[in-house]
Amino acid sequence: MPVRHEIKSQLAKLLATEDLIVENKKVETAEFNVHTRVLTLPLWDRASNNVYDMLVGHEVGHALYTPDTEWFLERKISQQFVNIVEDVRIEKLIKRRYPGLSKTFFNAYNELSDSDFFDVQGKDLDELNLADRINLYFKIGNFVDIDFSIEEMLYVNKVDSCETFEEVLDVAEELYNYCKEQMEQQETIAPTEGTGENEGSIEPGDTTIDSDEEATEEVDMDYQPKSADNGPVLEDFEDMTSGNSGGETNIDDEPEVETAKSLDEALKNLVSNTGADSTYFELPEVYLDRLIIPNDFIYNRCQEEWKGTEETYRNHHFYQENPHLIKTMDEIFEDVDGEFFKFKKSAQKEVNYLVKEFEMKKSAGAYARATTARTGVLDTAKLHTYKFNEDLFKKVSIIPDGKNHGLVFLLDWSGSMHQVMLDTIKQLYNLLWFCKKVQIPFDVYAFTNEFPYGDRTETGERVAAYKREKNKADFPDWFSLMHLFTSSTRSKELESQMKDIFRVVAAMDHNTRTNYNIPQEMRLSGTPLNEAIVCLHQILPKFKKQHNLQKVQCVILTDGEAQPMRINKEVQRPWEEDPYLGTVYTSRNTFLRDRKTGNTYSMDKEWYEQTDVLIQNLKDNLPDINLIGIRLLSSRDAGQFIRRYSGYGTDLNNKLMSEWKKNKSVAIKNSSYDSWFGLLSSALSSDDEFNVNDDATKVQIKRAFIKSLKNKKMNKKILGEFIELVA
Repeated sequence: MPVRHEIKSQLAKLLATEDLIVENKKVETAEFNVHTRVLTLPLWDRASNNVYDMLVGHEVGHALYTPDTEWFLERKISQQFVNIVEDVRIEKLIKRRYPGLSKTFFNAYNELSDSDFFDVQGKDLDELNLADRINLYFKIGNFVDIDFSIEEMLYVNKVDSCETFEEVLDVAEELYNYCKEQMEQQETIAPTEGTGENEGSIEPGDTTIDSDEEATEEVDMDYQPKSADNGPVLEDFEDMTSGNSGGETNIDDEPEVETAKSLDEALKNLVSNTGADSTYFELPEVYLDRLIIPNDFIYNRCQEEWKGTEETYRNHHFYQENPHLIKTMDEIFEDVDGEFFKFKKSAQKEVNYLVKEFEMKKSAGAYARATTARTGVLDTAKLHTYKFNEDLFKKVSIIPDGKNHGLVFLLDWSGSMHQVMLDTIKQLYNLLWFCKKVQIPFDVYAFTNEFPYGDRTETGERVAAYKREKNKADFPDWFSLMHLFTSSTRSKELESQMKDIFRVVAAMDHNTRTNYNIPQEMRLSGTPLNEAIVCLHQILPKFKKQHNLQKVQCVILTDGEAQPMRINKEVQRPWEEDPYLGTVYTSRNTFLRDRKTGNTYSMDKEWYEQTDVLIQNLKDNLPDINLIGIRLLSSRDAGQFIRRYSGYGTDLNNKLMSEWKKNKSVAIKNSSYDSWFGLLSSALSSDDEFNVNDDATKVQIKRAFIKSLKNKKMNKKILGEFIELVA
C-alpha cells in the first residue's frame, strides 16, 4: 500500500504538539530547521509503516528536544559523535513522552537489523570502535550481541543517562577523545607487531614516517582546521572526509562512526527517485486598496461613459439635421429605467414576505431560548393559594438577544453569465432590499479580469496588488473586485446605483435592445473566483469589525468553475546568473500550506476542486463565517455537477437527481461550503406575473398559471434558504 505522506505529516504535528510546517519532498535525508520550524521529510515510499513512523518520531524528537544553538563555535567536537549521543537522548525522551512509540521503534529497528541497514553482517563487532558499538547497542542491541569491557560500560552508561543537550556535548567529547586515543594506540603498536627477519627493513616505495612523534604532530596539524569547520549541518562534516582546499587529509587520522554512515546511506535507498517532486505554496497577503475598485469610482465611470453617449447623439449629423430627434439622457434610458422601477414595485411583495418570515423565525428562535426567573416580588393574585402553593412570586421571561448578522456577496462577472446576469441581479436586489429593511449591513463585490484599476509604474504597468515571492500563489495582472453596493450608502444614492447596474446588465442581455454602451472595463471577463476567495481572508474580518458583527454570511454566486491558480516559482535559465521568477499551474504533488493554522492541503485533485480546498482553508481561518455557495446550472450541466459530489449510480446520486428533477434545485451537503446549492439558471427569473393573451385557450391559461406558481415557489425557496441562516 502506498504511503500517504500527508497523513504522516499530521502524525508529526500531533507528536510535536505544535503546528509544525511539514514538507514531504524528494530529499535524501530528513532535516529540521529550528528557526523556521519546518520539518522536511524524504518521500520514504519504500519504507514500511513501522519504519516510516519511527523515522517521523525520531525527527520530531529532534524538533522537540534538540536546541537551536551554535555549539560548534565553542566546542570542537565531531558532528558524528554528537549525533549518535543526541539520537540516544531524543529517542529516549520521545518514547518517554509517548510510550506507545516504544513498540514502533522496536519493530522498525528489527526490520532495519534484518535488512542489514548498519552493514554489520559477517563482521566481527568486537573490531568496531566504541562509538560504533554504542550506536548499534542503542538502536539494534535487542537483535545482535554487543560486548563491552568494564571501562567501556562507563561510556555506555554516560550516554544512556544524558538528559540535557549540554550533557550530550560533554559525553560526546569524552567518547570522541577515547576513540581517538584508542586509534592512535593501535597506529603506534602496528609497526612493532611481529619480529621477522625483515623487521626494520624498508621496502621499495615505503613512505612510513620514522618518528612516532612526527606522525602524531602531523595528525594534529590536519585535525585543527577540520575541527574548526564543524557545524550543525551534516554536509559540513562530510566535506571533512574528502579533504579541503587547505591541503590533503587522511580519513584514517580521525575516528569515524561507520555504522551511522551506513545507516544514512541505506535510508537513502528508501526514497523513491521516480515521479515529480512535491511543491508547497502559500497564499499571499494582498493590498486590497489596489484591488478593490471603490463604490463611487464605478458609478462616476458609468456617468462619464453615458455623458459621452449623449454627446455622440447630439453631434451626429443625422440628429443635427433633425433636432427633434436629439436624444437626452432621460430618453436614452427611458425604457431600461422603466423596467427597473417596474421590477422594484413588483418585488416589494417578495421583500415583505422575506421580512415577515425573518421576524417570525427570529422571534421563534428567541422564545425557544427564553428563560423564566423569579423577581422576588409577591404576586398578590396568588396569595390565596399560600397553603398549597410555595410559588407566590412574580416571574419574568428573559429573551436572549439575537446575533448581529451581516452579508457579503461575491458575484461572478464572467462572460458565461451574460444570459442570466439580469435575473441574477434581480434576485440580488431582493436580498439587498430585504437587508435594508431589517437593517442588516451588506457589501457586494463582483470579481473580474477586465477592470485595470490602480496605480501605474513608470513603464505604464499596473502596480502589483501583492508582493510577488517564490512559492506564493500568483494573481492575474488585471484581477479586480468591483465594490458594487454597500449598506453604508444612503438610501437615495443606493437606489441610483442599483439603477445604474441594472442599466449595465440589461445591455449584456442579447434579448434586450439598448441605445447606449457600457464602460469597457465593466464588460464580462474570465472567472477569477479563486483569487477572490483569497481576498476574503482580509475582507470578511474587516467587514465584521467595521459593523461590530457576531456572524457574517458570505454568499458566492457563480455559473462555472474558477480558472486554475498559478504559483510563482524560481527557474534557473542557462543564460542568466540570477533565477527567473516565473509562474506554473498547480499540478500533481502540489500542496497549499497555511502557516497561521499549521494545516497543509493537498491540491492533487481535479482543477475544478481547487476552489473547495480554498473554501476549506478560508473556513479554517474564519470559523465564525457562514459560506454559502450558489451554482447556476443549465439542465445539461446538472447531472455532471451532482455526480462530482455523489458518484455515479449511488444511492446518494439517485436521491439528489430525484430532488433536482422535482425542484430544479439541489442542496449539496458534502462540500467545503456550509451550504452549497445548485439552481437551474432559468428558474432565477423573477417574472412571475400571470400574463396570457386575450385569445388564450383554457389549456394555455392553465399552463401560464402553473408556471407562475412554480416561479413564485422557486423564488421563495431560494430566498427562504438565506432567511433560515440569518434568522
